[in-house]
Amino acid sequence: MLLDPELEMEAWTEAYLYAAARADLVRREILPRLENGRLVLCERFLDSSIAYQGAGRGLGTAEVRELNAWAVGEVVPDLTFYLRLSPKERARRARESGATLDRLEQVGDDFMRRVEKGFEEIARSEPDRVKVLDAASPPEELAQIVAREIRDLQYTRESGA
Repeated sequence: MLLDPELEMEAWTEAYLYAAARADLVRREILPRLENGRLVLCERFLDSSIAYQGAGRGLGTAEVRELNAWAVGEVVPDLTFYLRLSPKERARRARESGATLDRLEQVGDDFMRRVEKGFEEIARSEPDRVKVLDAASPPEELAQIVAREIRDLQYTRESGA
């Protein structure tokens, strides 16, 4: 629903709906797995709202972070991969895929630049948690890097280092 190109909504409504969906995901799926000692991987999580709604929509990154703190509680990723891709390459891939742009993708280049700046700021402010990867790299190479980083994090935890 949130990505439906036909749907219009106010920016704070969008932010609250993403936070509500995230709260549900945390309580129904993520927390039970974490409590059982399982590894949880998400395609998008807290940083996405901070970048898209906080920076992109101009709601303020601190404000969106605070809203989502209510939604996720203490559940914050130990490790985040930020796949950096140039706007030119992003546009090329979108054209070649032939897929219909979703509601956020249709907002335009200025919006996407603000989102990108939001992600860049998160990466700069939390370099231990956020690993920046070149999304133009071959998928197999990216998968190897991600797997290695996850193994290293697990080893560090298990060894108490």
